[in-house]
Amino acid sequence: MKIYIVGAGPGDPDLITVKGLRLLQEADVVFYTDSLVSEELTAKAKPGAEVVKSSGMALEEMVAFMVERVKAGKMLVRLHTGDPAVYGATMEQMALLKKEGIDTVIVPGVSSVFAAAAAAGAELTIPELTQTLILTRAEGRTPVPDREQLKDLASHHCTIALFLSATLTKKVTKELLAAGWLPETPVVVVYRASWPDERIVRTTVEGMDEAMRQAGIRSHAMILAGWALDPEIHGKDEYRSKLYDRTFTHGFRKGVKP
Repeated sequence: MKIYIVGAGPGDPDLITVKGLRLLQEADVVFYTDSLVSEELTAKAKPGAEVVKSSGMALEEMVAFMVERVKAGKMLVRLHTGDPAVYGATMEQMALLKKEGIDTVIVPGVSSVFAAAAAAGAELTIPELTQTLILTRAEGRTPVPDREQLKDLASHHCTIALFLSATLTKKVTKELLAAGWLPETPVVVVYRASWPDERIVRTTVEGMDEAMRQAGIRSHAMILAGWALDPEIHGKDEYRSKLYDRTFTHGFRKGVKP
């Protein structure tokens, strides 16, 4: 017995993987996070499939529902927003399912961080500028480990993607400035990346809180911060990659000396 945990992608129903869509269309039961997964996607389920929302259920209720359906011989797909590996709360479900003798198969999905970067037209790793991307969240009602405080992570001065932090922008600004970030460091906030009502706010570390307040964004937002978000950075010669440099030799091309 098994269920399929499928990454539904960031919102656009076309951004589910081919494998994820196939499983969705084969499932007898589609159990989905209705606060974040598009109903346009669940509408692709096969005729007669049971399509059930999970946002009103606690963990034990969700697991009991899945166990009942699977033990009745149903093929069940659990649709999670984005990619299940990032803030997906999947492991706690899997642990309880395992106690019931039910295995899980995870199908990855497109994370909202990458949908946000695409919307912003940004490359998050720029040669000679930053080669590291940190995915994290600001500390609010949900604590973060002591060694993962934002100020400490930001001390690396690489690109940072902040999930679940749209209500904590004053704290984010304070932490980034305390880590030595310049007030004018670029920030891009993408609200509901890839959804029809997607909005993009370009601002700075110093101006982030006010820009988001004026835009009325306090949820469903990805915050991308760092100099890789400078829209002019891609045109600067000193930040070009070696991969396509005509003087650079690699396994498929011999470089030409200037």
